[in-house]
Amino acid sequence: MIGRREFITLIGGAAAWPLAARAQQSARHAGKLPTVGFLGANTPSSMSHWTAAFVQRLRELGWIEGRNLAIEYRWAEGHLDRSPALIAELVRLKVDVIVTHATVNVIAAKQATSVIPIVFAAVSDPVGNNVVASLARPGGNVTGLSAQISDVAGKRLELLREIIPALRRLAIMANIDNPSHVLETREVQAAAHALGLKVATSELQQGHDVASAIDALKGTADALYVQVDPLFTTNRVRLNAQALSAQLPTMHGTREHVAAGGLISYGTSLPDMFRRAGDLVDKVLHGAKPADIPVEQPTKFDLAVNLKTARALGLDVPRTVIALADEVIE
Repeated sequence: MIGRREFITLIGGAAAWPLAARAQQSARHAGKLPTVGFLGANTPSSMSHWTAAFVQRLRELGWIEGRNLAIEYRWAEGHLDRSPALIAELVRLKVDVIVTHATVNVIAAKQATSVIPIVFAAVSDPVGNNVVASLARPGGNVTGLSAQISDVAGKRLELLREIIPALRRLAIMANIDNPSHVLETREVQAAAHALGLKVATSELQQGHDVASAIDALKGTADALYVQVDPLFTTNRVRLNAQALSAQLPTMHGTREHVAAGGLISYGTSLPDMFRRAGDLVDKVLHGAKPADIPVEQPTKFDLAVNLKTARALGLDVPRTVIALADEVIE
């Protein structure tokens, strides 16, 4: 969301206009506006906060969509098997830079072009998944922001234990087609073991598998840890409604799930990550090579709690957790 003060600054930011004018003049001379090819892994509505943060940052840097910059949007809508074809469309359009997120999308972009710069807004393990050579020296035509934080899983489970003191059995929901799920599952299992929890993993591939997967967990799990994945974000309303029906508290990585009825989320602030991706795109549009732009780490984390869901589950969220929350849904 853009605050009133930020909005006024954005509209009245005189310092940005000379840059905008120069870029516009350059674009007219070339006969084509600089173009960003944007591939979202989810639906436009589920990513609205993230996309708005990205566009806002570009505006602050002098890049005004429709004036001196064009953005070609494509949406995988949780079906990442569509990503290669969507990326191919952007390559055919000869965009100046491709912006995307999620490991599958970035890999698809890398396979489609070694020439067009690629900026990823969030990838859980860019080195481990061979997206970049290293964080300091990405190499090739790819750079971006890493969402990999080793202790996030542990903090999520500690928060769950605070809300559910009797927590003993944890289920993990993972998308088996996501290359990052192995790393996250390993981290959650290690954190759960340290807390003395029993763990079971439910692996899905399609959105229509959500209902049956949650039904199978009835009576066998005290809480559900939902991995960060476009498949689950796109199907977040169905997933959380089903979990609530099964009286299964849920832990998520993004606030969008809590807004859709999930119990609690803790993780990297994706609006902040997409905002910072705007800075990297600005560098690329000014001629910097992705190989020379280090991959950045997350600096902002969000905690969100849905008290309405907690009441429906018969849970009393401690005041200590509410006090720490960035967002509380009544």
